Amino acid sequence: MADVKNLHPLEVKLLRHVNPGEDITAQRIVDELGYKIGQCNQAFSWLSAKSCLEEKSRKTVVSYELTDTGREQAEKGTPAVRIFNLLCEEEALGLPEIAERLGLEKSDIGSAYGSLSKAGITAMNAENKAYLKSRELPEQALQTHELLKKGLMGPLEESTLTQTEKALMAGVSKKRGAANSPYKVTEREDVVYTLTEEGEKTKEELLKANITGEEIGVLTPAMLASGTWKNAQFRPYGLDAPVSRLIPGRHNPYGDYIRWVKDKLTSLGFEEFDGPLVENEFWNGDALFMPQFHSARDIHDVYYVKNPVHCREIEEPWLSNVAATHENGGNTGSRGWNYSFDHEFTRRQILRSQGTVLSAHQLTKAKVPGKYFGVVRCFRYDQVDATHGADFYQTEGIVIGKDVNLKNLLGLLKMFATEIAGAEEVKYVPGYFPFTEPSIEVHIKHPVLGWFELGGSGIFRPEVTKPLGIDEPVLAWGLGIDRMALMHLGLNDLRELFSPNIESVRTRRGN
Repeated sequence: MADVKNLHPLEVKLLRHVNPGEDITAQRIVDELGYKIGQCNQAFSWLSAKSCLEEKSRKTVVSYELTDTGREQAEKGTPAVRIFNLLCEEEALGLPEIAERLGLEKSDIGSAYGSLSKAGITAMNAENKAYLKSRELPEQALQTHELLKKGLMGPLEESTLTQTEKALMAGVSKKRGAANSPYKVTEREDVVYTLTEEGEKTKEELLKANITGEEIGVLTPAMLASGTWKNAQFRPYGLDAPVSRLIPGRHNPYGDYIRWVKDKLTSLGFEEFDGPLVENEFWNGDALFMPQFHSARDIHDVYYVKNPVHCREIEEPWLSNVAATHENGGNTGSRGWNYSFDHEFTRRQILRSQGTVLSAHQLTKAKVPGKYFGVVRCFRYDQVDATHGADFYQTEGIVIGKDVNLKNLLGLLKMFATEIAGAEEVKYVPGYFPFTEPSIEVHIKHPVLGWFELGGSGIFRPEVTKPLGIDEPVLAWGLGIDRMALMHLGLNDLRELFSPNIESVRTRRGN
């Protein structure tokens, strides 16, 4: 039986409140005892470890909650609906003009127009302006708008949705709650506990000892001054408790790991590059042949800089070369994306969302042949979990040479996966990136988390290299060094790499 004198007040109050055979849930304790969810979970964990509570049932509940984007679309209409309504009033408009009239991002306009075009609702005329082929919205667009309005009433549990609504929800929700997604998906575990025989005995002892959980744990100067301590009931103090152990300082294991990776790559002849955290849309996407108004731009959910919104200028001749490549292919032999390159949008400032932006910079000054790498901090709108962070580090690199090929790239990926990450099981999966062809994703198997993506790679397309002055093949990769460290250091959660818990630094060994 647990020592009742050493129970925490959260445990004491909970045990005194519940009775044998009753269902004990976090919501019940919040409502009846005024605990916060974190306090409930802590009390449940402690009492379960002492065999005072046991788990009766567990159910995963999936729910969908409107984001700020979703609320706006529920009130004003989805981008597709708003484009349709605008074109009902106007004969024909260009996509940039539609974006300006509706006050929407041009990437959102491009995605929404693409869906309408695919459904046969819109088309482009000879002047590259959008017009309506049909004046009847697809049923799916109307149903999606109704689903968004339904979300204004509060979070929607998956079990309450119809099959049609579930299918629609898959297209308007993201598990990590990206900023441009109307709905964010949340999962919670509804766990029901019950009092054990051990818990009943502990409760009886609490009642006999008249321990209420209201006992005072800290003697304050105010209590001494007022004299209220004389009639107060205190929690017992362990005067014989051992003193804290003394441990000398040491380096952070993740910091040591990053230094080790850098040493390994420089020993292989790679030169390190770096750059500023604030970039512009030109280097972050345009220079990598990511079209400005295409859904491919949605790969990265970026953070925009509020002030100043735009950089002063983009370096020449790179701006003109890249703009021509987007519009008509320039001198790359490509047809380009066939749209009017927006010179205002390309100057917009953001926090870089990928390390590849530095590879693009390096192409303009690289030696041929040459090998380069960087350990780069990046930022994307992500829900933090065991394998994702709102900011993260990538090891980014390129290899330039007349004879480099896909076989060389696979060899580099194997080195990162097995030697640097320490994975025993590795697989290579075909992928898609607007700036590489062919493109490869490398996946590794974690003993606890299972398979997850380490990063992407490929051979830069001519539309990337030629405008930046490179005529030779270029191998490129961008791999999550946080995830490699996760495997290499034997961790099960990325957050442990950045934990403020000093104990993890004291006890965990680096490389």
